[in-house]
Amino acid sequence: MGLIDWANIYRFNQFCLKEHGEGSIRSLGWRNDHSQLSRFAALAGIGDMAGCTVLDVGCGYGDLRAYLGERYPDIVYTGIDQMEEFLAVAAEKYGHLPQTTFLQGDFTSANLPQAEYVIASGSLNYHNNEPGFIYRIIDKLFKTCNIALGFNLLSSIAPLGLLVAYDVDAIVNYCKKLSPNVVMHNDYAADDFTVWVYR
Repeated sequence: MGLIDWANIYRFNQFCLKEHGEGSIRSLGWRNDHSQLSRFAALAGIGDMAGCTVLDVGCGYGDLRAYLGERYPDIVYTGIDQMEEFLAVAAEKYGHLPQTTFLQGDFTSANLPQAEYVIASGSLNYHNNEPGFIYRIIDKLFKTCNIALGFNLLSSIAPLGLLVAYDVDAIVNYCKKLSPNVVMHNDYAADDFTVWVYR
């Protein structure tokens, strides 16, 4: 991720933290709990994660760890985020859970640990000046997974600004270049879609 893009996202996150307070779901950019949980549900259907390694890129407060842990108590979870403030909350809330690790870093440029499942919930929705950025990141994350990659993207957003919407067909068609086994869901929110890409 370029320095300008990183700085813009950092300023946005700092603004949200100041506006809504540390630990608030809205400080992560979510409208409400339902907005986040509906996306978690769409991602969690990707497969049986019992006993599996899961990499959560752009993990924010690590709430996906708790969501998946209710279904799969024995997951081996790693969350990565560039915001130290988010990770401090994540570590306080979930750092005590077994087989749970939080890493600080920019997942778009960092060397990522391999995991059976790689999940990106809301973390790919930011505008980037790099041409083809979204396709490079999808490719990178798919190479990081051993079973499947799951991610969600916005299909519409108003007004356009730091967040960006994507054409569903273009994203799905690109994913089909990586794997013949691609599943898309767009029945849980009016402005969002989830894609599962399998090895």
